[in-house]
Amino acid sequence: MKPLLLIDIDGPLNPYAALSRRHIPDGYTRHRMRPTGWTEGPALPVLLNPAHGAELLALADRYALVWATTWEDEANEWIGPHLGLPPLPYIDWPAMHGSAPDGTLWKTQYVVEYAAGRPFAWVDDEITERDRAWIARQGPGRSLLLQIDPRIGLERADFDALAQWAADRDEN
Repeated sequence: MKPLLLIDIDGPLNPYAALSRRHIPDGYTRHRMRPTGWTEGPALPVLLNPAHGAELLALADRYALVWATTWEDEANEWIGPHLGLPPLPYIDWPAMHGSAPDGTLWKTQYVVEYAAGRPFAWVDDEITERDRAWIARQGPGRSLLLQIDPRIGLERADFDALAQWAADRDEN
């Protein structure tokens, strides 16, 4: 069974923090979106790099791709089509932005629960050492956690690390 590749949107695919610096990274295009809950004011600005879709599809040979984002199923409507991705499964968070064990990100406990012992790689801008330590203590199997700079988004080195981790897993 393939390991999971759990993909956050805001930070890794949408380097939202670049907007505050008024700098759109190379390869990105600004989109205006109105997902559920975004009903007032101007549309939400979202930066996406269409090349990331091809990079993720290339990894789909070794991973089962899953959205791990607060966009949940709306990622398939608002984000996936801009990247050329087919509809992907998503984590349906039992609760968002609530309390979490040992100072971890609120998503962490649900990521481990979703993986259910299956190896996984997780890309998110809010991963910390506390998340890494907590996941290691849970013993859910091998995992790779990549903290992505929300000013930059996913880079070549991140895709290379994901490919290498999957290749190393295949060899074992």
